[in-house]
Parts: sequence; C-alpha cells; structure tokens
Amino acid sequence: MKVVNFQSSSGARVGVLDGDFVVDVLAAHQANSVFTPEHAALLGDTVSVIAHWQALRAGFEQAVKNSQHSGAGRMPSQAVRLLAPMVPSSILCSGSNYLSHNAEKANADISGKEPEFFIKTGDCVVGPGADIVLDRILTQKLDGEVELAVVIGKPGRHIPKEKALEHVFGYTIVNDVTARDRQVRKRPDGSFWYELGRGKFFDSSAPLGPCITTADELGNPQDLMVRSWVNGELRQISSTSQMIWSVAQLVHFFSVNVTLRPGMVIITGTPSGTAWSTDAELGGKWSGTDGMVPATGYLKDGDRIVCEIDRIGRLENTVRENR
Repeated sequence: MKVVNFQSSSGARVGVLDGDFVVDVLAAHQANSVFTPEHAALLGDTVSVIAHWQALRAGFEQAVKNSQHSGAGRMPSQAVRLLAPMVPSSILCSGSNYLSHNAEKANADISGKEPEFFIKTGDCVVGPGADIVLDRILTQKLDGEVELAVVIGKPGRHIPKEKALEHVFGYTIVNDVTARDRQVRKRPDGSFWYELGRGKFFDSSAPLGPCITTADELGNPQDLMVRSWVNGELRQISSTSQMIWSVAQLVHFFSVNVTLRPGMVIITGTPSGTAWSTDAELGGKWSGTDGMVPATGYLKDGDRIVCEIDRIGRLENTVRENR
C-alpha cells in the first residue's frame, strides 16, 4: 500500500495512492463505514495512522476496495496536490553509506568506518512539488542527494539486527539537500573537516515523498534502484545493494542511541554523482558511470530535481532563490 497526505478543502488528509488515483480514506469511510468510531478518530495524521496501523490496516484495504467499485473518495491523482506523506519528529541521518560516494568526496575521519550520524527534524520537511529554498546568506553551494528513507512503525531500543525490519512501517524518498560550503571546511594543511549542523539542517533541506510504500509491498529494501536528475540530466544511479550498512544495520545502530518510535525516519545515505564530486576546492573527485552527467555547478534558481526509487515513485522539486 502507498500512503499519502494530500491537500483538501479542510486541510491535510491521509489517503492511499491506488494506481492513477488517490483514495481519500476518511471520505470512503463516510460513504460506507469501514472503521469503528474510535479507529476513525485516528485518521487525523499519518503518524497516528502509523502508530495504530495494525488496528487500521484492514479498514484501509476495505476503503480502497470500496472506492474501486463505488468511486467514493476516489480522485484522479493529477487533480490532487500531494503533501509530504508525513512530518516526522526526528530524521536520523546516516552519511557516507555508499562506497561510490566516499570515493568522490573529501572524507571525514569516520567515513566508511561507521555511519556519519546527524539529525534533521520535521522543520526541514517539504513535500512533492514544493520549492527548495536557495538562501544565498546561508550558502553559495547548494547540493541535492537522493536517499531511501525508512519510516519506523514499531517502537524499540537496542533493536537486534535480525529483528530490525520488524520495526519498519515502510519507505519513502528524501532529498538530503545540503549546503556544501557550510558542511565541508578546509584546514591549513589541506585536509578537511565537517560541520554537519549548518550544512544539513535548514529550511526545505528535506523534501520528502511522494508516498510511503508499506514494508510488505516494497519487499527487500536492499534491492532498489536509486536515481536522480537535475534538469533532465542523470546525476545519480545506483542500487541500495551498494549500501555499506543495510537498513537493518542502521535501525540497530540508531536504536542504540535513542528509542525509535512510530513516525521517526532514518535516511540511509546517497550514492555518487553529487555536485560536490565536481568541486575540487572542497575535495571532490567525480567518477560517474552508467550515463551519469557531471554537474557543471551547484543548484541554482529554477533547477528541477527529480529523485526516484523503485517501488516508491518520483519526488520532484524546484529550486527557488530567496531574494
């Protein structure tokens, strides 16, 4: 199942992407009751749905089936404005999780040895079609990174790797937008160090969407093609099989620090092809393959970024300079 948020006349609503249609689950319920009153009260936001998914799942499935027959709550997706499928409280981020990305950039001391742990929050999130703000006061080197995002569905602390996927509700796409000139700093001896706070955490630095594909529908998270384009040019292409640390290992890793709760998100790193790779001043070393086109500079006003992951979809956003 593909869970979405969409804009309705009364605000954000939870829905299901069903082929070329969006099903308004609450409207489908109102037309032909599929939830108890107590369960219907849990449909107010996606995090609530995720936290109570075991109780709500059968109702979601029935609402979609009913809409296919009666049309209740069923809308062409082209007529619907999708929002971010959720606004997570915490986005736990793993940097340097693809060998190809490590090979194209200046590395921190722990790159490739353990996940580079940093945090974003829901304040960074924008949805499909929303603008990525280019703030020249903050950065002159805005970059994008397509990443698989893991949505936690079951709470846990110190989760064993062999049980980690049991805690996953589903998966979505994130564009880990980065201010490279804030992230990467050069020492007098020519080596580099990172400042991941200002380089990663800022307005619109986490476009998210277009949907959350539930874990049962997506299947193996280590067998997904990952791609990104800027203005139609292929920037990144790889497979999640190339991750250094698997989804299960990352769930275990982050659960050592904090209790994972429903609605938290873990993002899993990006492959090679970022604009950073063409920036020798910041230690970049481009080495693209498979038809990738090297960037001729960082993101600028009007650039269109498309991030795609198999069995999830496409996340599209445009860069707009804040003037």
